[in-house]
Amino acid sequence: MVAFGMIKTSVLSLKVLKLPSSKIEGSRQLKCKASKMELTITQPDDWHLHLRDGEVLQAVVPHSASSFGRAIVMPNLKPPITSTAAAVAYRESILKALPADSVFSPLMTLYLTDTTSPHEIKLARESGVVFAVKLYPAGATTNSQDGVTDLFGKCLPVLEEMAEQNMPLLVHGEVTDPRC
Repeated sequence: MVAFGMIKTSVLSLKVLKLPSSKIEGSRQLKCKASKMELTITQPDDWHLHLRDGEVLQAVVPHSASSFGRAIVMPNLKPPITSTAAAVAYRESILKALPADSVFSPLMTLYLTDTTSPHEIKLARESGVVFAVKLYPAGATTNSQDGVTDLFGKCLPVLEEMAEQNMPLLVHGEVTDPRC
């Protein structure tokens, strides 16, 4: 249930009761007793947000900021966000579109291409602005014409640098090979 920037859900809390070992033969046994509790998330995060750009960005940003504290911002614009400099500039345009009292924090991503360099991944990590890299198979979805065609060939050095930098790889999981 989402209402006015809050998510409420019911979860079961398990309470573990230890039984006295003198009354149990063999190893100690445990009993679990379930009780209901409510968890309220007052400002959730959005882990997959398309803000686009231009007029769409201006319209969407205030709505997202009213419900979410942070969001992973998708990089598949025209042109795609393939560099740290572009991610920083895109973030600035998002921040300018926020209401004055907003505490919303856009977490930027880079668009992985066959020509992304390991150096760009280092720059991204050092920026403090880019939090992940998004993989779109070429031709799979909106604005994916610049996507990856050779993940374990051309992109392998980048994947290795991402592992070194502890940079998450976000995957648009869609198969584009007509043989599959």
